[in-house]
Amino acid sequence: MTTYKESGVDIDAGNELIKRLKKYCPELGGFGGVYPLGDQYLVAGADGVGTKLKLAFETGRHHTVGIDLVAMCINDIITCGAKPLFFLDYYATSKLDVDQAEQVIKGIVDGCREAGCTLLGGETAEMPGFYYPGEYDLSGFAVGIVDKSKMIDGSNIKSGCAVVAAPSSGVHSNGFSLIHKICEKSKVSESLMADLIAPTQIYAKLVHDILGTTDILGAAHITGGGITENLPRILPKGCGALLDKKCWKRPEIFDWIQTAGPVTDEEMYRTFNMGLGMIFVVEADKVDEICQSFDLVHVGKIINGEGVTWA
Repeated sequence: MTTYKESGVDIDAGNELIKRLKKYCPELGGFGGVYPLGDQYLVAGADGVGTKLKLAFETGRHHTVGIDLVAMCINDIITCGAKPLFFLDYYATSKLDVDQAEQVIKGIVDGCREAGCTLLGGETAEMPGFYYPGEYDLSGFAVGIVDKSKMIDGSNIKSGCAVVAAPSSGVHSNGFSLIHKICEKSKVSESLMADLIAPTQIYAKLVHDILGTTDILGAAHITGGGITENLPRILPKGCGALLDKKCWKRPEIFDWIQTAGPVTDEEMYRTFNMGLGMIFVVEADKVDEICQSFDLVHVGKIINGEGVTWA
């Protein structure tokens, strides 16, 4: 069996680091950092695209990773209900290829447009000898704002609440170190490559539209750590989630990853989004309305306990 840890990424080590850092900064651990500003909160997040960049280098497709960069940051801050305000990027390379950089930044601009925020600027760094020729690294920083009275903080989640989810657009931007390990021993077709490099879905408009009609009690961006690690981050102490895998159809790309790996079910759900890009907790009596209005899927419920269990 192939594991994420064997491919070089240790989720447990990342969790241990957050645990230790909370001694110095107790607020760490949420999807976005929250800063009070009068009757509102500023919500900030920073992220990158990770080793998905290797696909951009191999295929020469650089526009989509620009969208990924925006999505990874924006999808974190909207879990608080924040409206995205602005975005900044950092682009670092050995020697600046203007055409390549333009593709990346065009993707960032398009991502910001989709998220409803402004690209204020950023930093372009040339670091000769530090990166391989033709390669680069990306990071991004997003800020949003939310009224204190409308902050989504998970405090009203309780046993019996419903769990609903928005579909992902594919793998998004996590788990690629494991995917690269699999690709080393498996043939990757053009159609499969297109599925792998498809940009991360941006959910800002969806969250804004839902909040215009009903309350969201909790929202989780299913990013690094998959469903298993990310959903519990928004649940109060004493609450767990019971989910049913039969409630949604996972994209075929995950079937290929699991078979080609091979990768266990447990590892898949702890590494990838498995077809669910954002998960929301809502009042049980709102399920039919919210799923029909916003094409969400009812995937489970909140129970007494902890973590994620499967029906």
